[in-house]
Amino acid sequence: MGDPAGNYTAHAEPEPLGSMTLYPVPESVPRARRWFRKFMARHELACSMDDCVLMISELVTNAILYGESEDPWRVRVDWWREGEALRVDVHNPGFPMAVRLRHHDADAGHGRGLFLVRELSDSWSVTPGRFGGTTVSFRVDAGFKPS
Repeated sequence: MGDPAGNYTAHAEPEPLGSMTLYPVPESVPRARRWFRKFMARHELACSMDDCVLMISELVTNAILYGESEDPWRVRVDWWREGEALRVDVHNPGFPMAVRLRHHDADAGHGRGLFLVRELSDSWSVTPGRFGGTTVSFRVDAGFKPS
């Protein structure tokens, strides 16, 4: 965007309501659940906190299991208010094309994470991260009470 004098101004992305950076270790999954509950308690969600925490658990688990990097890396979780919607982004250094819904056997002990996210959210997406890697997001349209 430019102003009348021909100068360009950068548009900053809105600040997330909260965020956390986690080590790619199994202990980070319960930590993500606790932090999200703690930080969101004051925001009076209109949607199910338990459903949101389950979806975050699944996406953080996937980020830890499937994120790849030659260098030390972290998993980042950001959550946003978009009108009345709640959006949660989980970033890892893995490749976006590796994220997909998998068919699983009824007896399988894993492989249902993205199916749960698909069923519990109003929408979900996989995109290349702003700084490389992958961002997997979910959105709950009626996440907040109307202002």
